[in-house]
Amino acid sequence: MKVGIGTTNKAKVGAVLSVMTKYFHDILTFEHISVDSGVSAQPMSAEETRKGSINRSRNALVQTNANLAFGLEGGVTMIDDIMYLCNWGSLALENGKVFTAAGAQIPLPKEIADQILAGRELGPVMDDFIHQLDTRQNSGAIGILTDGMIDRKEMFEHILQQLVGQYFFYQKYSK
Repeated sequence: MKVGIGTTNKAKVGAVLSVMTKYFHDILTFEHISVDSGVSAQPMSAEETRKGSINRSRNALVQTNANLAFGLEGGVTMIDDIMYLCNWGSLALENGKVFTAAGAQIPLPKEIADQILAGRELGPVMDDFIHQLDTRQNSGAIGILTDGMIDRKEMFEHILQQLVGQYFFYQKYSK
């Protein structure tokens, strides 16, 4: 089975590899590529973040000629005037079916939210905040804001488990 992954982000690719090799016993091949999300570089709502994940999975499916493909997207969303992290994933199948799932949401400190509202992307803001490079490829904002309790890869693994679980349910009951 060929699996497409609509990103080259290390944390996201690692999450897909981890979950797929745990739950699938087929011979798997993976191709991860950079694809267009069709949304802004910094998605600003749950709806936009979800749409980005769907576009990534569909684009990866076509561009890798895979049997199924994943799209993972991180963004932010406002709830009661508080900015939260939001993360979405999708799984696109050859037959056109797409599954979606969301992950952890935690509030961002006001000083980080203010910079995002001023037009900056979360990844570089977090890099500046903790004086490191490429946090989005490693622990991510979730890792920093949970003091290492949950990193970005683990957060996306939870979303991927939801997607794979829906896929197995669909395979079982849609016949």
